[in-house]
Amino acid sequence: MRGLAAIEAEGLRKVFGNVVALDGVSFSVEEGEIFGLLGPNGAGKTTTINILTTLIRPTSGSARVWGYDVRTETSKVRSVIGLVPQDLTVDDELTGIENLKLMASLYHVPKDVAERRIEEVLELVDLKEAARRRVETYSGGMRKRLELAAALVHRPKVLFLDEPTLGLDVQTRAHIWDYIRRLVREEHLTVLMTTHYMDEADANCDRIAVIDRGRIMAIGSPRELKAAHGSDVIELEVQGNGVDVQSLVKEVRGVLDFRIEGNRATLRVERGEEVLPELMGRMIGRDVTVKRIEMRRPTLDEVFIALTGRS
Repeated sequence: MRGLAAIEAEGLRKVFGNVVALDGVSFSVEEGEIFGLLGPNGAGKTTTINILTTLIRPTSGSARVWGYDVRTETSKVRSVIGLVPQDLTVDDELTGIENLKLMASLYHVPKDVAERRIEEVLELVDLKEAARRRVETYSGGMRKRLELAAALVHRPKVLFLDEPTLGLDVQTRAHIWDYIRRLVREEHLTVLMTTHYMDEADANCDRIAVIDRGRIMAIGSPRELKAAHGSDVIELEVQGNGVDVQSLVKEVRGVLDFRIEGNRATLRVERGEEVLPELMGRMIGRDVTVKRIEMRRPTLDEVFIALTGRS
C-alpha cells in the first residue's frame, strides 16, 4: 500500500435513467487523512460513497480503495472498509453486543479476536454498560455510536461516514468526532465523510471537495478554500444617522461590495487586515465616531454558497 492513495476516483460517472448523478468526479484521499465531501442535497455525495463501497457500479470511470478496484475486486474492497450510512442499520431486537458479534461474523473475524475487538470498540464508543441491553432501548446518539462501533469491529483501513452526526445534539456530535480523531491518530485510519454541518467539516477535515450537480467544484484544505473562494467581512456602526457611510466606503480600496442599513454597514473585502486600517483612518479624518467595528474571516458556509449558489 505504501506510495498509493487510500482512495482514488477518476472520471466517475453515474447515470440513473435520464438523471446524471455523477459527471466526471475525480479526487484522491491519502492514508490517514480525513477527507470531506460537501454538497447540497442531490449533489452526488451518497452516490459517490455507494460506488466506492461497491454498493452500486459506476456507468463509467474508475475507482480504487486501498489499491483494490471497485468493479473487479469488490470482496477485497469490502474487507478493508467500514461504512456508517445515513440510515441506521443496527438491529433493534438484538443487544448491542449481539449486533457487534453479528458484524464480526459477517467479516469472518476469528472468535477470540472478535471478542477482544468488541470489548475495545464498546469501550471506545462508551457503550460497555449498555452492551447487553436491546438496541430498542438505546437513545438516538447511542444507536449512532453503536453503528460506528459496528463499522470498526473488523479494523477497516478506510471508514466511510455518510452524514454520521445528522440529527444528533451538539454534545453527542463532539463525542463522536473525538472517537474518530482518536482512531485516525492511533490507528492511521483513513476517513471519507459527508456532512451538512460546515463547522464540523471545518474543524475536522484535512481537505474538502465541494460537489454540486455531480461535479467537483473545488478541492483544498478548509483554509485554502476560504482563502480562494471566501472574503473577509467588516461590520461597522457609526454614531448618528446623518453620516454618509456610502461615500466613505466607496473611497476605500479592496471593498468588493457592501450593504448599508441606516448607520450600519457590512463590507465584503479583500485582505481585511489592510482594508480595516484604511477605513479607520478615513473615518477619523472625517471626525466620524465609530460605535462598533468588527472584522471576521470567511466561513465554509460562505465558500459553499459562492461555489454552489445554495446554503
